[in-house]
Amino acid sequence: MSRTAPAPSPAPTGPASVPRAAGPRITRRQKLVLALLLGSQFMIAVDFSILNVALPVVGEGLGFSLAHLQWIATSFALAAAGFTLLLGRVADLVGRKNLFIGGMVVLGLSSALGGLATSPEVLLIARVLQGLATAAVTPAGLALLTTAFKEGPLRERALGLNGALMSAGFTAGAILGGLLTDLLSWRWAFFINVPVAALVVILAPSVITDSRPERRPRLDVPGAVTVTGGLLLLVLGLTQAGETGWTAPTTLASLAAGVALLIAFVRIEQRATAPLVPMHILKRRSVVWGNAAGLIAFVTETSLVFLLTLYLQEVLGYSALATGLAFGVLGVGTVVGGMLGGRAVGRFGNRRTIVLGGAVQAAATLSLVALGTSGSWIWLLLTATFVGGVGNMLMIVGFMVTATSGLPDEEQGRATGLATMTQQVGITLGIPVMSAIVTARTGAATGPEAVLSGVSTAILVNSALVLVGALLAAYFLTERNRTAAAEG
Repeated sequence: MSRTAPAPSPAPTGPASVPRAAGPRITRRQKLVLALLLGSQFMIAVDFSILNVALPVVGEGLGFSLAHLQWIATSFALAAAGFTLLLGRVADLVGRKNLFIGGMVVLGLSSALGGLATSPEVLLIARVLQGLATAAVTPAGLALLTTAFKEGPLRERALGLNGALMSAGFTAGAILGGLLTDLLSWRWAFFINVPVAALVVILAPSVITDSRPERRPRLDVPGAVTVTGGLLLLVLGLTQAGETGWTAPTTLASLAAGVALLIAFVRIEQRATAPLVPMHILKRRSVVWGNAAGLIAFVTETSLVFLLTLYLQEVLGYSALATGLAFGVLGVGTVVGGMLGGRAVGRFGNRRTIVLGGAVQAAATLSLVALGTSGSWIWLLLTATFVGGVGNMLMIVGFMVTATSGLPDEEQGRATGLATMTQQVGITLGIPVMSAIVTARTGAATGPEAVLSGVSTAILVNSALVLVGALLAAYFLTERNRTAAAEG
């Protein structure tokens, strides 16, 4: 007796019948946390650049000499870069939520002080306090972000948006600084922070959740002193190199002392019972080379903005406001790159995303060597900065995910402190290095042709640096996934 096979069921039709894999979904509370933390990080990024285009006006209004004008930016950068690692660890000890809210309070008050300043001394004090607030808020906020989202697609997406908004914030700061200075006063570059900081302080206690450590280990004071002092001296030396040259005695002394203190820091951490940065974290290939890629990404893109500012104003004759508006295209590129970054990491992996982003950024930057003295070259600049912004943000998102992956929540403050320190040192490092290259190329020559020659040389070095960073990441992160467990 034969059996007849049952007729196959008709294929289901319609969109409702298509099976879909259930992926992780962001909760309503996570959306609120994301909006609050990303808003605060965007404001911090704006703060980095909002005064740059207004420096001459600020100096004239408060009586800064031309030689001392750069300290308006440098005082902020020194405090932000020097204290980030220390305050990232403090966040782990006293609570990230507490440090985040406290830092926002200091940021709001120091911004009000800066806006009301009537002397150079008061303004510089306000800038130092703003830098300290940044050193507290940025790693604490980033640690709160990484612990609010489990490692995987949601965290990658959140870090992508964070990177996009931070990079967009640098560009928005330049545009906003030009607008406020031209339409109102440079003082509004400070005052604009006050209501935003107040809103964050009011909302944060009910939106953000934080857990305190059960046991509070002693703070590694010798490690904190050496790493903070070393970073301060290193950043100071790099800043002086762009101003007085690499062979000046003060530059060499600052750099040598900074390196000596950082070497002492490593030796102290090897023996400390509660180290500021445990050696097992620094031995992780993902942490070391992820941060190396991030350092190059921030050094090159922020310094490229400086180089193109010289080009637009000194060669093409653009105003400060027009220069800021031109960088709006770069801001759009970074937002697009940030939105694509999380997806790229999920599809291609951290390493390939860093390499892809670096290759795109290097190619786009290299094309800028062709810039000339005619105003028609603005189209090449706008196109290249948009494409380069996308590539740079892919590199940054890959760096953030790589440098914070594979670590428990209790060590996220250390990891994000390192990542934030990398970001801020990179921002501070790039401009003096590229400025020194431009100065060495132009010498005593002046005029648009001389400036263009110096800028083109520095752009070539900038592009090569990005390419080298991408190649190093390709080589050293190849076996990251396979060796992560052994390194941890």
